[in-house]
This record gives sequence, C-alpha cells and structure tokens, in this order.
Amino acid sequence: MTEPTALPGAPSRLPYARAVDPLPLESPEHNKLHAFYAHLAEGRLTTTRCRSCGRTDWPPRGFCPACTSDEFDWVDLPAEGQIRGFSVQETGVPAGFQKPLVFAMIDVQAHRVFAPLVGVSDPGALRIGARVRLSPRRVGDDPDGRPRYLLAFTPVSP
Repeated sequence: MTEPTALPGAPSRLPYARAVDPLPLESPEHNKLHAFYAHLAEGRLTTTRCRSCGRTDWPPRGFCPACTSDEFDWVDLPAEGQIRGFSVQETGVPAGFQKPLVFAMIDVQAHRVFAPLVGVSDPGALRIGARVRLSPRRVGDDPDGRPRYLLAFTPVSP
C-alpha cells in the first residue's frame, strides 16, 4: 500500500482523521487517563482512587463524582473476576476481534467491568459465575505508531 500524495501547496502529511479510528487515543497528549492503557500494556487492571475521599470507581475517572476532586492515584484491581452476565455478538465485530464476540459484565472486586471475552470457542458453554482472567489485546497502533491496548478477559479453565 502506498502513501497518498499530497496536493501541491498542501501539507506533506495528511491530518489524522479521528472519525475513521474507533479506538481511543491513549497517549498523554490526548488522554488524561493514559496511565490506564499503559497499565493494560503491562497486563495490569487499574482504576483511580480519589486522593481526597478515597473513592474508587469503574471505569477510571478524571475527577471524583463524590467530592469533585481531580487528584487521584492509580490502584491495581485483581486480574480475575466472575461473569455476572454476557451477550454474544455475531455481526459488526470490531477490528482485532474474532466472531463470535462475547461481551460480559464482570465482577472485579467491588466493581462491574464491561469487557469482551476472547478465546471463547463455544459461547453456549459459558456460565454466569464462571471465572475470567484479564487478557489485554493489542490493537492498531495510534497515528504516531505507538501500540494501543484494549481491555479484554479470557475464561479460566475449571
């Protein structure tokens, strides 16, 4: 595939078209919560804890909904959880994921995490209460060539 040629007098590099990229911009210059994605790349599930009142939330927040503080620390959550509910998507599966795609509500500590389950060959065999383990997925690199990761889980064999 070749790079598109710029028109005379136009910038040599085409502008980044956010509308065609459904994945989050994870870099510090685009996202206050960029550390979440860096932690995913390390295989860690994290969220924010408010420095003022100590509240933790899922998903990670840029400010506390209880006291409105925007000062927070990153805390690790367990890498395993239990399926609370799930649905199966057969069509319109996002890039980087195989069909069928299972989305699940997962109990992780005191939080409910919505994430895809990967490595599920038979969605009919899944059960509420089944154990799952964090399994972040590397997806398309960002416009500057930095790797990006999305949250995902895999079933734990009984």
